[in-house]
Amino acid sequence: MSVTLKDREARRQVRAAGPPKGAPARPRGRLARLRRDRALLLLMLPGVLYFLVFHYGAMFGNVIAFKEYVPFLGVNGSPWVGFANFEALFTDGAFWAAAFTTLSLSFLQIVFFFPLPLALAMLLHSVSRGGVRKFVQSVVYLPHFISWVIVVALFTQVVGGDGLLNGLLGEDDGSHLVDVFGNPTAFQPLMVVELIWKDCGWGTIIFLAALHNVDEALYEAAAIDGAGPWRRFWHVTLPAIRPIVILLLILRLGEILNVGFEQILLQRDVFGPETAEVIDTFVYYHAVTDGMWGVAAAAALFKGVIAAVLVFAANKIAHRMGEQGVYR
Repeated sequence: MSVTLKDREARRQVRAAGPPKGAPARPRGRLARLRRDRALLLLMLPGVLYFLVFHYGAMFGNVIAFKEYVPFLGVNGSPWVGFANFEALFTDGAFWAAAFTTLSLSFLQIVFFFPLPLALAMLLHSVSRGGVRKFVQSVVYLPHFISWVIVVALFTQVVGGDGLLNGLLGEDDGSHLVDVFGNPTAFQPLMVVELIWKDCGWGTIIFLAALHNVDEALYEAAAIDGAGPWRRFWHVTLPAIRPIVILLLILRLGEILNVGFEQILLQRDVFGPETAEVIDTFVYYHAVTDGMWGVAAAAALFKGVIAAVLVFAANKIAHRMGEQGVYR
């Protein structure tokens, strides 16, 4: 108790003494702080406007989930139907099939894709030569900047029915030894492989930044105590980057129903709707192609609610584990 009282008295004396001589005066009042930080606020303004208009402003469009929306009548002119769109959605077997495919794909991405950026970051972090590390980073980051159109075309030219592998391994009679796009069971593994090839390197950026903050003295002390590479990872690396891993996992759970709209849309017709339909493509085709705007909006709203519940629940679990999570 005496230590606490001394600390309080010391802080009170510091506040009474004021800033040290020669230090710039701290602006008082919100207006003064806004005037001081006006350059930073102006730089932040485009990003804020983007989220206000295209994210928060677009949320008001969810009202058409409760209307029989007709584009020619507009939002205000379309009649209210209550929860009729949700009833039609939940009794549609195609929606539940798309939801199952979405969850299955998301599970495969979490299991096979999520740990790979961490493994790649540890591999790059262990490379001692700076030139080699920069070259490898540049190579593995590059696919992220390639559009999905080119990525899908590239995979088609390699593992498609008339692709490179069949040209090398195929028989003279024109039979296909390798035809991934003609096999419906290969749809989900192919989606995961494409995602790994494109974005695994990009996902290592955050993990590399976290690994650079780990104290090297901890590794040296563990090595002196006889800890091997696995034990150093388990007892030094993983505890140090655990907050980042939990944060990214929470954010990934919020995206659990987003499995890559553009990637799947480009390959949906090849594998067939019964195999490659996910919630995002279900919403797109019901709205744009079939004109069922209310049902499509109900599906999108349902997906958003599920994502929000998952983020809140995962963040609460992180707090109980002693981690900060996304927010307090």
